[in-house]
Amino acid sequence: MPKSIFTPSQTIKLRKLHIATVFDLLLHLPTRYQNKTKIESIKNIVPGTRVQIEGVIKQSTVNYRPRKNLIVIIADESDSIQLRFINFYPSQIKDLSEGKKIRVFGEVKKNLFLNEMIHPQYKVLNADDPLPQTFSPIYPTTSGLSQKLLCKLIKKSIDKSIEAKAYIDYFPELYLKRKLPLLMDAIEAIHFPSKDSDIDLFDRKDNFYHHRLIYDELLAQQLFLRGLYHQKKLHLAMPIQFYDQLHHTFIENLEFKLTEEQETVLQDIYSDLKNNHPMNRLLQGDVGSGKTVVAVMAAIQVIKSGYQVAFMAPTEILAEQHFSKIKEWLEPLGFRVDLLRGSMSPSNKKIAQKKIMDGESDIIIGTHALFQEEVIFKNLAFYIIDEQHRFGVEQRIRLRKNNLINKKFEAHQLMMSATPIPRTLSMSYFSDMDISVINKLPPGRQIITTKLFSEERRKDILEIINKEVIGGSQVYWVCPLIEESETLQLETAENTYMVLNKYFKHHEVGLIHGRMKSSEKEMVMERFKNKEIKILVATTVIEVGVDVPNATLMIIENAERMGLSQLHQLRGRIGRGTKKSVCIMLYQKKLSIIAKQRLRTIYENIDGFKISEEDLKIRGPGEFLGLKQSGVPMLRVADIQKDSALLELAKQDADHLIKSKHPSINLHVERWLRNYQEIIRA
Repeated sequence: MPKSIFTPSQTIKLRKLHIATVFDLLLHLPTRYQNKTKIESIKNIVPGTRVQIEGVIKQSTVNYRPRKNLIVIIADESDSIQLRFINFYPSQIKDLSEGKKIRVFGEVKKNLFLNEMIHPQYKVLNADDPLPQTFSPIYPTTSGLSQKLLCKLIKKSIDKSIEAKAYIDYFPELYLKRKLPLLMDAIEAIHFPSKDSDIDLFDRKDNFYHHRLIYDELLAQQLFLRGLYHQKKLHLAMPIQFYDQLHHTFIENLEFKLTEEQETVLQDIYSDLKNNHPMNRLLQGDVGSGKTVVAVMAAIQVIKSGYQVAFMAPTEILAEQHFSKIKEWLEPLGFRVDLLRGSMSPSNKKIAQKKIMDGESDIIIGTHALFQEEVIFKNLAFYIIDEQHRFGVEQRIRLRKNNLINKKFEAHQLMMSATPIPRTLSMSYFSDMDISVINKLPPGRQIITTKLFSEERRKDILEIINKEVIGGSQVYWVCPLIEESETLQLETAENTYMVLNKYFKHHEVGLIHGRMKSSEKEMVMERFKNKEIKILVATTVIEVGVDVPNATLMIIENAERMGLSQLHQLRGRIGRGTKKSVCIMLYQKKLSIIAKQRLRTIYENIDGFKISEEDLKIRGPGEFLGLKQSGVPMLRVADIQKDSALLELAKQDADHLIKSKHPSINLHVERWLRNYQEIIRA
């Protein structure tokens, strides 16, 4: 690898562009190109196009009215054109003096009677100034780092890397099979495409050379994640027996019948649990599809086999909801169900921790507090993590290494997500896991009608609420903030609560938000479930897990401010009973293009998988997953939606390389994935 060619000053500026190494610089690809390889005659140029022309300066004057301008007229053999400079230096007046020959590149505009270019690039010509033989790259840059300097640094880095043979091809047989060029050939061609290339294909990153870099990066990602997947198969876990009678007893006591999809997923999980290596499965299912009961049915087999189960939820409200429901299901079977929350008093925490350590708790429900160092399980063989997208690869690795049985047996793990993950994301960022999907709702679930109301219709909503409550139903009113914010100027939960409380004198209004004590939140939710509170004003703490079948109307304040997944999760809190349900999304005027796109998507779709696909298009994978949560380096060159065909090939090839134990796997991963080592050490 070549030594750094950056000066200390350049190093600081390059870091702003996330460039720390020579290879980072080589991967700082052009966003577009300019064609300066040919000269157009002035007579043939068309307004609205970007062209390069050559001519002799016939006139150069500084005008002061109506504002200061440097006006330059140049002519070739065919015609003349005006150049206009609004901001200019004295040196430019000297450069652009009459009689000089210049080469000019810029966009042509029509100005009344003549064509002109405003602030074009120009070069005063000497006798031996040949035209470039490659397209000129345009890079993302930062203050103090000009296009010219960046281009010079990249050219120098390419030359030195080729001379030193710094970046060899680790899998030449694969590149030959996939008809892809050598790495440095691809890098050089992308930065400086030949004038014979199709510039449009380079602008779209859809060519032979870009495909090589895209494939290489996706291959590195797949080698990392599929490596983790295959590595887990070498670890030991306790095989779990299947107790047929227990399975049937549990099903008989349920007040509903399992769907075919739930049965299929259960078989996947039971099959995994029987193995002597740890299960590592992601269970996806839309809001209300019945993931929890599937997870609990797997858990009872583990408990019956003599081991403990941990069930982790992302919020205390959800943990409490799970605790209540799971206790109702399992205590009649003789299983001991306990709750561990971060907000418990120190004395109650110690009692819970002792029961866990002594094996007196069979299944423990809680938040991330379950996996803190002071919580020691006697024999944890299975853990379930709800809303897994909040916990990334690093956390998954850490969980795997903690709470080993007899210092060698790892726990089986089941991750659950009600945020459906698009197929391309599943293939890339979740390649270290097996995936099961429940893609149908249980029978009887109501389709929710979604309506969009502007803030001007607030009074109409109050009348709708009144009718709903008089009819015996309950209502959620969701607000995104707890306290007033001058910058966002959003309606707050506390203000809304006061307004509704004053308006609805005969209907009890409740308030719940994340800053309340757990005991207060429990009390409010209990009163809402018992139909004492008719209208519940809430922040997004009710986003997941809250289950009140009698709630049939939801109003979401400032819906334009929320993401699609969050809106879909919130909407899924209603439609859980037999009554028709309506979700009203209240928005403010002056919507951005993205806000309009989001609201249109949520209005037109009820399928969580379709919504997640649209969400991915709007936000991109980084924001969709959460960079910090994902724990996997985000892609720099590849676009998983556009490059799904190359992703398929990379996944196949990664599995082949891992099975053949190719010696260059780690070298390739380290080259492409910046924080690979930190993740492995997690």
